[in-house]
Amino acid sequence: MGKVVVIEHLTLDGVMQAPGHPDEDRRDGFAQGGWALARQDPAMQETMGAHMTNAWSLLAGRTTYERFAAYWPRQEPNPFTEALNRVRKYVVSTTLTAPPAWQNSVLLQGDAVAAVSKLKGEVAENLVVFGSGVLVRSLLPHGLVDRLVLLIHPLTLGAGRRLFTDSGSHPTAFRLIDGATTGTGVVIAVYEPAGDR
Repeated sequence: MGKVVVIEHLTLDGVMQAPGHPDEDRRDGFAQGGWALARQDPAMQETMGAHMTNAWSLLAGRTTYERFAAYWPRQEPNPFTEALNRVRKYVVSTTLTAPPAWQNSVLLQGDAVAAVSKLKGEVAENLVVFGSGVLVRSLLPHGLVDRLVLLIHPLTLGAGRRLFTDSGSHPTAFRLIDGATTGTGVVIAVYEPAGDR
């Protein structure tokens, strides 16, 4: 059975965003983009690589998938681009109707919880999620996230999209299974669900 491994960059006040460019995600008028770039560290890549393993697939919501598909295939050859082009990519969406164009992509239509639950039973590899906050928030209350890899940056932004929201969070306890601190002050905390609080 596959495991869902969620990898997220967060601020101390819980804002989440990929380590992309300042204009990466302007939804809801967000003007603080690019905040994670300044604290990139080789330890982050090592940690993410360790949780992706040799056998993994990408699991993404529509917005994250579309951003990845528009960016990564157009980059100069590098290990991350090559890995993303090579792996199977599952995109969960209720709005997409055409098959995704990026090579090795599969559309999972309909209810996210049902689709991911079925997929987990069909694959053996880790299903790695980057970003995809809407998808992750839909999976967490149903016990479909097996591991959270949180890269917690030492800053607050005051506003922005959060991984855990007042309306979408479900009381759950987690146990810390690994942790590290990078040279740039980012805390890498790896959690697995420990049952209800």
